[in-house]
Amino acid sequence: MRYACAAMLILAIFATAARAEVDESVLRAEADRMAVIDRAQQAAVAIFAADGQGGGSGVVISPDGYALSNFHVTKGSGDAMKCGMADGRLYDAVIVGIDPVGDVALVKLLGRDDFPHAEMGDSDQVQVGDPAFAVGNPFLLATDFTPSVSYGIISGVHRYQYPAGTLLEYTDCLQTDASINPGNSGGPLFDGQGRLIGINGRGSFEKRGRVNVGVGYAISINQIKNFLGHLKAGRIVDHATLGARIATRPDGTVAVTDILDDSDAFRRGLRYGDEIVRFAGRSIRTVNTFKNVLGIFPKDWRIPLTYRHEGKTYDIAVRLEGLHSPEELVAKVQGRPPAPEMPDKPKQERPKQPKEVPEKDQPDDQPKRGPMHPGQAPPMPDNVKALFEARRGFANYYFNKIERARTWNRCVARGDFHESSGEWTLRGELAAGGEAQFRLSNSIAAITMPGGHLEAHIGDNLASVTDPPGSGGMLAALSLWRRLLVVGPDRFGNLEYLGTVPLVTSQDIVDRRAIMLLGHDRALAGAHASELCDAMSGTYGGVECRFIFDSKTGNLAALEMFRSPDDDPCELYFSDYAEIEGRVFPRQIECRYGDASYLTVKLSAIKLDKGGSE
Repeated sequence: MRYACAAMLILAIFATAARAEVDESVLRAEADRMAVIDRAQQAAVAIFAADGQGGGSGVVISPDGYALSNFHVTKGSGDAMKCGMADGRLYDAVIVGIDPVGDVALVKLLGRDDFPHAEMGDSDQVQVGDPAFAVGNPFLLATDFTPSVSYGIISGVHRYQYPAGTLLEYTDCLQTDASINPGNSGGPLFDGQGRLIGINGRGSFEKRGRVNVGVGYAISINQIKNFLGHLKAGRIVDHATLGARIATRPDGTVAVTDILDDSDAFRRGLRYGDEIVRFAGRSIRTVNTFKNVLGIFPKDWRIPLTYRHEGKTYDIAVRLEGLHSPEELVAKVQGRPPAPEMPDKPKQERPKQPKEVPEKDQPDDQPKRGPMHPGQAPPMPDNVKALFEARRGFANYYFNKIERARTWNRCVARGDFHESSGEWTLRGELAAGGEAQFRLSNSIAAITMPGGHLEAHIGDNLASVTDPPGSGGMLAALSLWRRLLVVGPDRFGNLEYLGTVPLVTSQDIVDRRAIMLLGHDRALAGAHASELCDAMSGTYGGVECRFIFDSKTGNLAALEMFRSPDDDPCELYFSDYAEIEGRVFPRQIECRYGDASYLTVKLSAIKLDKGGSE
């Protein structure tokens, strides 16, 4: 015993001496790293099904409880779930929106409005060799909700992982050697400063033990930023296709090998054999690079594309099409979710059941974790039920109504036109010379220009209203604009919140402003997320319409009217807003169709009559 005590004393002396020899900067760096990790842990979430089965991870991204996870995690947890956080508390949570192709889900934790949350970083700035750490619930070890942390580096960027069918496609993702194991799915990947740069969801495992081998993949946070507005809309989000197939040619260039003649890319001029030079501002040298870029954007976004045809280079803006039809996507979501870890041989993730946490170990002011019966889903709690509304095509329609009301309230705060349901008379100077006068009412849309007078009856079939020729149906589009302002979204017809979209016009492409908006090689949409606009979409009078609102002012910035899915929309752009009789009103309207501007008018006289039958 005497010898043992002596040995321990000697070791302690050496340890103290060794620590005293460590440079102060090293100790400070260690303390800083531990502080960053401790702060990041507070935002991590352990997700369980309401009956205690399954499980995975997530991360809170806003103080009001919005949290990101994987689709394949929440699919197994149901519409209502339980979320434990590092403070030992257990919260009820409800599904908000899902992205089954990108393997992302948005949920909302309930019970407080001051959740610790992660700061979102810029994943396009991440480089190989940067430090990174993963936080989550591997093997469901967080029985007291304290997350596990694994530290490593960024091993690769712009990685592509093939989908399981057409779901769970990991494009432009981050690769890390920080350990990601079953149960880490949906958890955060942080950079060295504790900024959220990705959502972990996929790994390369040994086939028998499913043990991490140091190759894990995280969905980039910049991709998620592009979809976040759609997720908050309660939607089942789809990804996009160009409507063309591409392949690598023997000379190493990437070229079109097939293209649909009713695609927007075809209408913009892209043809079989054309070389793809740049897409969303990124140089395209491989097919996977193209897939990486395509996969980070939602459908319907207009993305700049540069192609080479017969030696000449063209810049266009392509409107991306949906990868699935709405019904096809719903059917896929209702099926069993494929597991993402083994793309060559999908397996179902089956983590162990989490252990119960004794109620005495939970704070008294917290919702208690009720009795859980494996295999039996408990009824949805009342506080969750109040925030859930089922509707086909949506993950949770309740949140779509919330976002639509928010967007419309911002717009109507700038001007309420519900009493101006009489005839509208607008007069102004045309940019091309001469004067134009518009008359808009419930039943008539008319225009008088130097070229003559046109008048259209506004009935139940707006698709038949094509006047003036070459405008794509400007009179019908103007009647939709007036209708929305007068009756609002509740009475407009079928009108829902779409999500957030960039406002990129054909003229932006001509002026190369779109490149600034949507893509330098390392400054994609993540750096410009604040410039995304709120959008509503719906149908009325047999046409599809889309209303785009300025994210800074709330004003209606643009309207798109699609008379046919295989034709260009009529586009109206509203600008130069000014106050008129206590309401802001656009003083300039531009109409575009295809690649051409049909007219621009600067309004000088505006008369909005009251009354009418709306």
